[in-house]
Amino acid sequence: MERDMATLAEDKPQQKQWTRSPKAHDALKAHFAAHPDDLPSHPHKWDTSRSDIYADNTWEPIFAEMREAGPLHYIPESPFGPYWSIVDHKAIQHIEALPEVFSSSWEHGGITILERMDDEEFNEGEQRFELPMFIAMDRPKHTGQRRTVAPAFKPAEMKRMEDQIRQRTAECLDGLPRGKTFNWVDEVSIPLTTGMLALLFDFPWEDRDLLTFWSDWSGDTELMLAGKSMEEVRRNIQMEMAQYFQELWAKKSGEEAGLDLISMMIHSPAMNQMSPQEFMGNLVLLIVGGNDTTRNTMSGIIHAMDKFPDQRKLFEEQPDLIPNAVQECIRYQTPLKHMRRTCTEDTEVFGQTIKAGDKVVLWYNSANRDETVFENATKLDITRDNARRHLAFGYGIHRCVGARLAELQLRILLEELHAKRMRVHVAGAVERVRANFVEGFRTLEVEVTDY
Repeated sequence: MERDMATLAEDKPQQKQWTRSPKAHDALKAHFAAHPDDLPSHPHKWDTSRSDIYADNTWEPIFAEMREAGPLHYIPESPFGPYWSIVDHKAIQHIEALPEVFSSSWEHGGITILERMDDEEFNEGEQRFELPMFIAMDRPKHTGQRRTVAPAFKPAEMKRMEDQIRQRTAECLDGLPRGKTFNWVDEVSIPLTTGMLALLFDFPWEDRDLLTFWSDWSGDTELMLAGKSMEEVRRNIQMEMAQYFQELWAKKSGEEAGLDLISMMIHSPAMNQMSPQEFMGNLVLLIVGGNDTTRNTMSGIIHAMDKFPDQRKLFEEQPDLIPNAVQECIRYQTPLKHMRRTCTEDTEVFGQTIKAGDKVVLWYNSANRDETVFENATKLDITRDNARRHLAFGYGIHRCVGARLAELQLRILLEELHAKRMRVHVAGAVERVRANFVEGFRTLEVEVTDY
């Protein structure tokens, strides 16, 4: 009989030494160096699942060509199987507005471009390992679980957390080295977002680095291309993550209800009977959603302001533009490139027939470069009057539940940079994340000066 989190919490597993290495990026790099034949092939010129175009930052012209040719295109061959590419703003909104026709459910394949393995691909006795999460569910189950965590991100909670976020941001900026080059990702983006996650989960502060480690292993779709051995490593790391949170669940089960996310799950009828796999899935969602997106936009802001010095000058001279600058920087960065849906019935969309079972990939990065919506879309413009129309948080019932918190953290970062009159220059190596899901920076070497 399958056990749920309420009964598993009674086991109170023993403390252990938690795995902290290797990093997902390093493991994947080592695998492909040792097994070059495993490197994926992308024969179709419009197969934008290829990660090299993001690592090299050459993706924009490809999507521009696709948008010019039409709003959606069938890609018959890719390492992730055939799929439909939805590339313009209007078409993505249309599909997002039809959640019954275009399912997010993990039972159909979930929310990323990854293929769901067929039953015959499993060895005899081998069990399917899948992590249900509320973003990868359809109504009504999606509604109940989303409502459980939504109060953590309501306006009153944002107001309650603002002073604490501002204090941590100011302390982080005050501690940055002057007169030397450093990696902004390691010194600012990761500490601020990991610290925020620790507060949301009421997670032990001394182990907060584990949140980044788990996020990177859980959110990298490229790992699936490295075969079953890498998937086994990822599964073991996620099992450790579940064990850690199971201990946290057990501890909090005997305490009064708190405002942290684990307490909200414990005291929610929609979530306190979750299976261990569903618990793990929702942890992955909240950790990756809360970590990768804000972290990479914090880095993206610095890179974009350096690339467009006229916009940095505007920011420095007109702090009243900061709220709009946040929206524009999110549009420009688009920290998650895509979400996936699966068609549940034959449907005609913009003159094309999408068949039941077809994989449909919504490219948010392309929608946010749609020139019919955003004039000079490849340029950062913090005065852009429709920046809020970006689709970086998705659209419809699956719009990012933590969007307000991301916006708050980014606004405070810009306000504190302005208050301290800090100018951040790109002054060295820039390495982008090699992935088709997360858009971000692994290295962003910078130098801080005053203005």
